[in-house]
Amino acid sequence: MNDRTDLGLFGPDSVTWRIHGDPSSLLGGLRALLMQGLNPPAMAAVSQNSRFREDPWGRLQRTSEYVMVTTFGDTRSAQAAGARIRAIHKAISGVDPSTGVPYRADDPELLLWVHCVEVDSFLAAYRTYGGFVSNADADRYVREMVASAELVGLSSEEVPHDLSEIKDYFDSMTSLKLTPEAEEGLRVILNPPMPLLVRPLWVLAASSGIALLPPWVRKMYGIPWFPPVSPAVRAYTYALCRAMNIVLPGPPVLREARLRAAAAPA
Repeated sequence: MNDRTDLGLFGPDSVTWRIHGDPSSLLGGLRALLMQGLNPPAMAAVSQNSRFREDPWGRLQRTSEYVMVTTFGDTRSAQAAGARIRAIHKAISGVDPSTGVPYRADDPELLLWVHCVEVDSFLAAYRTYGGFVSNADADRYVREMVASAELVGLSSEEVPHDLSEIKDYFDSMTSLKLTPEAEEGLRVILNPPMPLLVRPLWVLAASSGIALLPPWVRKMYGIPWFPPVSPAVRAYTYALCRAMNIVLPGPPVLREARLRAAAAPA
């Protein structure tokens, strides 16, 4: 297929384009990282096989680029990105120090956890800081993201197809816990290396991400939260995301996708 006419795995009429193309998705990614850390094998894989302590920005950038390419890139680019991720996962294994249980990064159970957390987080971020999503469109988004799960090696039958199935999945996760590695991950996220002048901006981003967390996640981390501040955080972050949509052009892969969509035959 000609890449100039290939609109990728989802296309401009998808809920996925709407959600992932909004700046609020960055905060959804932050929420996802915090939630993923409560799965001990998943956090052990990150702790033992990445440089997130020394280079947290690099990890965030690589994750964001992967989401952008698989969402807005042409089909060949999305499939190539998925193949690279599968190869990386295949080479990663170890032992979770908190349980002594061996893990593999390509374990379907770990992949399913990461997938469900990301879908739930991107949706929560958009609904809070981006715009309205009906329940029908939310279910449609979950179904669309099955294609994303297949890129990392999961089958359609292994992943939720609507919001109720994601909720049931989270309710079934009884092995989540706060490990020393997860506590360290929280410290890195809350206090990453950065110039002092821009630290206030990160405080806002981190606060917005924490506000998105389910109460049970904040409780597990021991993060204090005063619920009356949530409306103020939501209003300020919503306004900031709207301003970013107007002022910033978006990443190149998003701009290119929009140009392809505009030039596509009706």
